[in-house]
Amino acid sequence: MKKQLKIQNEKLKIETLESSKMHEKINRLDRSSLKFNQGAIVFLVSMAFVFNINWLVAFVSLVMLAGTVLPKAGLFKLIYFSILKPLGIIKPKIVEEDNAPHLFAQGIGGVFLAASFLFLNFTNQQFTGWLLSIIVVALAFINLTTNFCAGCFIYFQLNKLGIFSNKQTRKQHA
Repeated sequence: MKKQLKIQNEKLKIETLESSKMHEKINRLDRSSLKFNQGAIVFLVSMAFVFNINWLVAFVSLVMLAGTVLPKAGLFKLIYFSILKPLGIIKPKIVEEDNAPHLFAQGIGGVFLAASFLFLNFTNQQFTGWLLSIIVVALAFINLTTNFCAGCFIYFQLNKLGIFSNKQTRKQHA
């Protein structure tokens, strides 16, 4: 009798686990779109620095912030999904991964670039303005070349502290 209860209990646990897995949302992400996004940020902000084009910093900041608030509206992602991917210039790399940490990182980068633009144009703090831009370039370049996303790391640390309510992310990285 105890064996039957134990077996039934195990079956119930398995069924519950399978049922909960079926209800989890599987997030799919095209890492190639992230790489193109990072490459565009590195290239454009570097050009802004080299040629002292302050408005380009503001432009990249707006693109990043718009893409954070409305992910499908990000200009660099639109270029990737509507031109580069369909023409086969860049091949997609689909992975099961939550996009929230990447959007968080992009938002922080966009805020840094907005602050950079303000320092460059409305204060006598050119060094601070370009330093903020160079930080964004450096972190985007590190992510592009090594797949380490500093903003994602910060997101996961804040998530562990309960700052974000994304239960799936908390489960994956607990």
